[in-house]
Parts: sequence; C-alpha cells; structure tokens
Amino acid sequence: MKRRVLFALLLALLCGSRAAAARIDTLSLDSRVLNRPVTVVAVLPDGASEHHPAPLLLLLHGYGGDAFSWLKIKTGLPALVDRTGIALLCPDGGQSWYMDSPVDTTSRYESFLVGELIPYADAHLPVARDARHRAVAGLSMGGFGAMRLGLLHPDLFGAAGSMSGGLDIRPFPGRWELDRLLGRQSESPENWERMTPINLIPQLDPARTPALIIDCGYDDFIFEVNRAFHRELRRRGIPHDFCVRPGGHELSYWANAIDYQMLFFSKFFAAADAEEERAFDGGSSAAASSSSDDDGAAAPAAASDARPEAQTGR
Repeated sequence: MKRRVLFALLLALLCGSRAAAARIDTLSLDSRVLNRPVTVVAVLPDGASEHHPAPLLLLLHGYGGDAFSWLKIKTGLPALVDRTGIALLCPDGGQSWYMDSPVDTTSRYESFLVGELIPYADAHLPVARDARHRAVAGLSMGGFGAMRLGLLHPDLFGAAGSMSGGLDIRPFPGRWELDRLLGRQSESPENWERMTPINLIPQLDPARTPALIIDCGYDDFIFEVNRAFHRELRRRGIPHDFCVRPGGHELSYWANAIDYQMLFFSKFFAAADAEEERAFDGGSSAAASSSSDDDGAAAPAAASDARPEAQTGR
C-alpha cells in the first residue's frame, strides 16, 4: 500500500513538472515602423526546437490589456501550451486595435505584426514558418485584430479565431479610442467602413480563406455583432465555426474560450501534418504508381464538437 501511495505521489509530481515545462520568455523588440520597443511574451512548449518546430499562435489581448494579459486570464496557459504543443506569441498591442491607422501615421501595428514580429519569430524562435502551421486569435479588440489579420493575410495565417471580437465596429462610434485611429465616424465614415472586419467578407475567396472560429457569449453586449458576422459568412458560403455559450464580456468567459480555440487550432495543425505526410508518401511512390490527387485539408472538426451548446456555420 505504501509503495502504491509513493508511486502515485511520484506520478503526480512528474505530471505536475511536465505541465509546467513550457518556457515563458519576455522579449523586447525594437520596432522600426512603430519607432519604439514592443514587449512580447513568448510561451514555448517543452520539446520545441529547430529540428522540431512548434506551430505558432499569435494571441492578441483586448483593449486596456498588455503582453501579459493572457497569462493572467488563463493561469493554466503554460500547461495548455504543453498539452497542445502550440507556441504562443502575445505582443503588447496597447490600444492600437492592431491596425495601421489611416489617421495616426505613427500607429502602424499591422505592419509591425506582419512585417516585423512574424519574421522575427521565423528567424529566432523554434516555430513553424508556414501558414498551415500558423494562426492568429484574440479577445475583444484582439478578436477584431485577429480576424482582420487572418482575412487580409491568408499567406501568413492558415487559421484565425475571435473571442467576443469587435467584428463590426460601426455600431460603437466614439468608443475605445477608435476616433483617434479612424477619425470621427460622422466625418470619416469611409475609414470605419474599410476597417471593420465584417466588410471584408464579400472579398473572400472560399478556397483561400483561413479556417475560422468565432466564439461569443449570449450575454455579451457585442453578441449581435458576432452573430451578424456568422450569418454573413454562412450566406456567402464561407466555412467557419460559430460557438456560443452563456456568458458575457468577461475574463471567466475568455479563460474558458481559449481552451476551445486551442483545440480548434490543434485539429487544424494536425490536419496540415496529415496532409504533408500523405503528400510525402505519395511522392515517394510516384515512380512506381500513379499518384492520387490530394483533396486538401478543410478546416478541422470544430471545437464546438466538444460542447453541445455550440452552433456551427458549416
């Protein structure tokens, strides 16, 4: 009996050590486009290396947050990184909305993310360097930024996720420093129309659109905006997952939502790996037999499969 207890304790300690094995680094990147240093938190799974690069999720905070926000929202985030094997980059986005402002030319955050942060990660971190193994997600303001980045840059991001995201900012004039970035809506309506994510949908090519997951609580003040985004995607025939549960615009909701987002991305990355293996196997036997066409991996089964209250846009 004593041996069993000791073995159980040893197993618990080993499991606890494994869960905490993810490495957390705080980086300071000197940005040329922003003309200032930017703090970025990197959470790297145990075992990630140059020879075994991890898929990468660019994880964006909300309005009023910083590079450390996600570590505070989800206390078990390092363990989640180890379980999924997905590396995280959490940049300090300030109140930038992760866009290149057409009004404030010093606020070029999209250019920083796309032109500086991703290339830095490719060059200096043990992460994958292709879109099929790279995703972007965020909450609230970060959901706005993640969806815009994903839809505008499918060459960089194979998947994109939004949690309680501002997917249509037009109903909220004068809020959250948007006037500073876009001008007053009454005076510069074209900026608001051009920058709001929902207006990107008509431009999408379903064959090149990233795998998408949208998550928002029933009680969130921004729920109707998210449902409208889902309905427009569905009307246009764009595959996506739309997940809803009871909850509001609150930390507890996002602490839960990130689990499902990471599951969604894990399945997406696994599908990419499987497709690459099939392509490799097919190529190695091409001389002996005719190769079969790969259909290409569609967006994986949704995180919504794991929760009965979720709806799907597929």
